[in-house]
Amino acid sequence: MDNRSEVREFLTSRRAKITPQQAGLPTSGKRRVKGLRREEVALLAGVSAEYYARLERGSLSGVSETVLDSVARALQLDEAERAHLDDLARAANTTRRAPRRRSPQPIRPSLQHLLDAMTEAPAFIRNGRLDILATNPLGRALYAPVFTDPARPVNLARYEFLNPGAADFLPQLEFQAAGAVALLRTEAGRDPYNRDLTDLVGELSTRSEKFRTLWAAHDVRLHQTGVKQFRHPAVGELALPFEAMPIPTDPGLTLTALSAEPGTPAHDSLKLLASWAATLDHDDLPQTVVSTDTETLA
Repeated sequence: MDNRSEVREFLTSRRAKITPQQAGLPTSGKRRVKGLRREEVALLAGVSAEYYARLERGSLSGVSETVLDSVARALQLDEAERAHLDDLARAANTTRRAPRRRSPQPIRPSLQHLLDAMTEAPAFIRNGRLDILATNPLGRALYAPVFTDPARPVNLARYEFLNPGAADFLPQLEFQAAGAVALLRTEAGRDPYNRDLTDLVGELSTRSEKFRTLWAAHDVRLHQTGVKQFRHPAVGELALPFEAMPIPTDPGLTLTALSAEPGTPAHDSLKLLASWAATLDHDDLPQTVVSTDTETLA
């Protein structure tokens, strides 16, 4: 992905989101631009209009942390957006590399053992591309409709945008699909030379107008906690709180675990799901994909 284009479009899209009123600036007359003008961002950031214009043209090479902080404050970036700006700046100051494919690497046995020990909570491990790489049995049972998709590796974004059954399984599909795009955009900033990620974005852009629209918004997101809604073919509606935890020893991998408070309808549904999974032969459950990439951007 071209760094200069990514920088230009990200900064332009963030500037368009901030009104003069939100920035505490006076307004008068008719404005021709949506959001702030470049010179207004420059004023708020304490830099010259010419210097900010150079940044917004995509040149972050040599930009200091102080300037990045000032621009982030002027554009009122949230935590995820600020981290994304840092990633774009890091890529701009790194020798350009040719896009590369990843060498599959097995999930460490200790991680799979950890998943399997979580007997009452659906859990899975994914990478930044949103490939599901390993699950426990309850996680496989919960995400059974996703695993029935023949495409491999199993990918949450591909399922949400290209599988016609996704709307039945995911009642909040619009929200979840937007979140998936924001996570992919975040990963693209972190690792811009990942050929596998670029290929996935290209595939989804070609096949889904909805994906193209969301991708063009340049939104990024941290995905750490929340509630996921499901309409499972075996147990019906359930809402499960989740925690998404990066695995420090395996950079780029995230462990997601879902749970329900005892005594709630969701907890009863989880117990029913476990009973349903236990009635199936092991071969009847979709199998885990056990390869991943742990290489990171140097």
